Amino acid sequence: MSTCTTASRDLDEPLAGTAATARTWLLLEQPGPWGPEALTSSHLDPELGRALEAAAEGTGVRIALIRRPGRHADCGTPAARQIYAAHTVPGTMWLRTATTSEPERLLDLDLAALGRGDSGTFDSVFRAEPHTGDPLAFVCTNGKRDRCCALLGRPLATELTTSGVEGVWEVTHLGGHRFSPTLLVLPFGYAYGRAQAPHVKEILQGVRDGRVVVEGCRGSSAWERPAQAAELAVRTAAHEYAADALTVVRTDGTAPRWEVTIAHTDGRLWRVLVAQGASLPPRPDSCGSPLGSPARMDVVSVRELLTTVAGDPAHC
Repeated sequence: MSTCTTASRDLDEPLAGTAATARTWLLLEQPGPWGPEALTSSHLDPELGRALEAAAEGTGVRIALIRRPGRHADCGTPAARQIYAAHTVPGTMWLRTATTSEPERLLDLDLAALGRGDSGTFDSVFRAEPHTGDPLAFVCTNGKRDRCCALLGRPLATELTTSGVEGVWEVTHLGGHRFSPTLLVLPFGYAYGRAQAPHVKEILQGVRDGRVVVEGCRGSSAWERPAQAAELAVRTAAHEYAADALTVVRTDGTAPRWEVTIAHTDGRLWRVLVAQGASLPPRPDSCGSPLGSPARMDVVSVRELLTTVAGDPAHC
């Protein structure tokens, strides 16, 4: 059976620069079935879902629903729901957790502040605490949005859970169905595609060690897509895998060409030229969609800059 995933894989479509963009993730447990637009087509109150979508617009916060791996029969409203909030920008990363029986209180949050990295209202409204357990892996499994997420994501989530991996959740939507199985790893905020269980275990061990595994990585959700590709290219070129070592200083230009400046905590700088191309030959973005040429981020060059004693960049 041909699917959007098999077409993307067979055509060797690159993964880098395809992650969803979100400086902050807000994740609410919602058991039961999910529809294509899960915030308004699940057993969450659709009015609450619409209000949350509107409140998050332009804040840098991405809201998604999560559930435990397994069967998803309607078991009624849970007495207490798990909630996570995570800010993914290097240097200011945090992951907070809480439970609530009143999901409508999400509307009391200052989402603009959350997007800037201020967890104050999340902490006060839900009495949240830092997440201190294992890293979290959110596997996209929403088959009503794309069948590949169900066919490939659900078995991955189940396999990870039954093999004893802690912190595995199903999530409604991470974008890029054609890269299924896809997952988001917190607290670092890197997304992965075409994931298999042994590789996910390696990724999670890397998180425990403070490392980023670049194989199969789509990018950090903290950055826009050109910067995602640029940051991964610098990690590969410099053999630098420490999670907090690199940050995106600036991105200059507009589509289809950008110059991205990446900084290391030790003062080194790189300038990365990224060009937007079209994936050819045409392939479906999603199962059932017409053939198209999805945008891809191609790294044209990676150049380390000389730096002065004062730390200002000087051209090589």
